[in-house]
Amino acid sequence: MDYRFELVGKIGSMALIRKEDQDIDYNIFSRLGAELKPGMIWVTSGATEIGRLDYIKRTGCELCGDPEQDKTDYAAQGQSILMQNYRQFIAPEYGVRQLLVEHTHFNDPEKREHIRRLLIRAAQQKTIPIVNYNDPVSDEENRKMELAARRQQGGEVHECVDNDETAAVIASLVHAKTLVLMTSTEGIYQNPADPATLVRDVTGRTIDEVERAVRALQENCVGASRAGANGARAKLEYALQSVRGGTTVIIGHARHRLSDLVNGRVPCTRIGVDA
Repeated sequence: MDYRFELVGKIGSMALIRKEDQDIDYNIFSRLGAELKPGMIWVTSGATEIGRLDYIKRTGCELCGDPEQDKTDYAAQGQSILMQNYRQFIAPEYGVRQLLVEHTHFNDPEKREHIRRLLIRAAQQKTIPIVNYNDPVSDEENRKMELAARRQQGGEVHECVDNDETAAVIASLVHAKTLVLMTSTEGIYQNPADPATLVRDVTGRTIDEVERAVRALQENCVGASRAGANGARAKLEYALQSVRGGTTVIIGHARHRLSDLVNGRVPCTRIGVDA
C-alpha cells in the first residue's frame, strides 16, 4: 500500500489563541476548515492551552499543583474542545478522525507501519486525520527512561512531545510533498527582534547545501513562543529531517491561508532542495 500525501500541516498552540482576549481564535479554525481536505494530514497542538483557558472560565482560577500534572489535566480537558472546533469548521462532506499518538508509536516499526496504513486509508475514505500528541496519558519520567533505553540499544529515537517533530516524522512516514508549520510569526528571522530580517528561502542545489544554510540560520535562533516550547532552532532541525526525505517545508503565520503559504503568495520561510 503506497500513497504520497500532498500536504502534512501543523499548527502551534499560541496560533490558535487570541492572547489578548485569553480565548480561542475561531477565525483560525474557520480558515483552516475551509481548506482542509482528504489527502492532507493535520497535526495540531492546543489541547493543553485550550483546556487551561476553559478551566479558568469555569472556575475563575488556574490549577496550582504539580506543573506536569496540571498540564496533563488541562490537556485532558482541552482535547475534546479542540476536536469539536475542527469538526465544526471542516466541510461536512468530509469525515474527521482523531489520532492521538505517543513516541512509542514512531519508535517501533510495526506501530509506525500501522499508523502509516491508517493515514492512507483515511485519505482513500475521504476523511481528514487530526493528529495530536497524547499528553493526558504521557508520563515524562517514564518517557525519558524508555527513550534512554532505546538510545543505548542504538535504535531510531523520536520523542515527538513537540508537535513540530510529530509533524516532521509523519511527513517522512508518508513521503509528503509539502510540510507546513503554522506558527505565530511569519517564519524564521536572521534577527528575531527585526521583522525586516525574515528569511524567505533556505534552499540549495543539494541537501548538503540546505543543511549548511540551516546550520547558519540556527545560530541566530533564540527563545520560544511559550514556556516549554523548543523554538525556532528545534523547528529548523525538524524541518531539515523532512527535507532529507524529499519534503519541502514552509514555516509561516497562522493568519494566512494554507493555500497562500503553499503557493508563496504571502511572507513565509521555505526550506528545501531546489528543483
